Amino acid sequence: MSNGDLLQIEPIELEFPFELKKQISCSMQLTNKSDNHVAFKVKTTNPKKYCVRPNTGVVAPHFSCAVIVTMQAQKEAPPDMQCRDKFLLQCVAVSPGSTAKDITAEMFNKESGNQVDEFKLRVTYIPPPQPPSPVREGSEEGSSPRASVSDNGAVNQTLDFNSISKGFVEAQENTPEVKAVISRLTEEKHSAIRQSHKLQQELELLRRQRNNSRGGIPFTYVIIVALICILLGYLLKRT
Repeated sequence: MSNGDLLQIEPIELEFPFELKKQISCSMQLTNKSDNHVAFKVKTTNPKKYCVRPNTGVVAPHFSCAVIVTMQAQKEAPPDMQCRDKFLLQCVAVSPGSTAKDITAEMFNKESGNQVDEFKLRVTYIPPPQPPSPVREGSEEGSSPRASVSDNGAVNQTLDFNSISKGFVEAQENTPEVKAVISRLTEEKHSAIRQSHKLQQELELLRRQRNNSRGGIPFTYVIIVALICILLGYLLKRT
C-alpha cells in the first residue's frame, strides 16, 4: 500500500501491547520506492512519552529503514484504553549522497517552497490478554471428562482432577520402594497401638492399687487389733 510518491509506511497505525510499569516498543518500516534519496523526520504530540530511533534519516532509492518507537513505562492505564497521541512523519527528496547529518529543519518547511509529504499515524493500545478461566472439578469422583457447549458454539471439556490424582497415586503405590515404606509404616502403626493398650492396662492396675490403699482398713492393722482384743479378754477372765 503506497502512502505517497516518496515513502511507503507500514503499518499506518502504531500498536502498543499495553502493560503498566513496562516500556513497550513497536516499529514501522519506511520503504523508498522512488529513484530519489528521501530524508524523513518523525514528530509526536507527546515527545516526553515516546522515544523514536532514528527520528531523522535518509533512505536511499529502493531501500528500507526501520524506525523503533518506544513508549515509556506508564503508571496508569487511560480510560477505555483509548489514546489520543499522534505521530507525524515528514519526508522530502534530497540530493544524492545526503546523510542524516545534512538534514536541517528548513528542509521540511513548506513555506520555503519545499515539496514535503506528510503522514499522520495514530496510536492504538492493545489490552493485555485475559487470564484463562479456572477449570471446575467434576462433581463426582471417578467420573469421566464431560463436554459442554458455550454460547459461541465452542465445546468446553471439564476434566475430573480427582480421578487423575487418584490414578497417579495408585500408579505410584505399585513401585517396590513405595510398597516397602507403606509396609514399614503399617507395622509401626500396629506396634504403637499395642504399646498404647499395654500402657492403658498398667495405668488401670496402678489406679486400682491406689484406690485399695485409700479405701478401707489395712489387713495388718486388723490383725493387730484382733490380737489385742484376745489378749485383753484372756486377762479379764483371769482376773
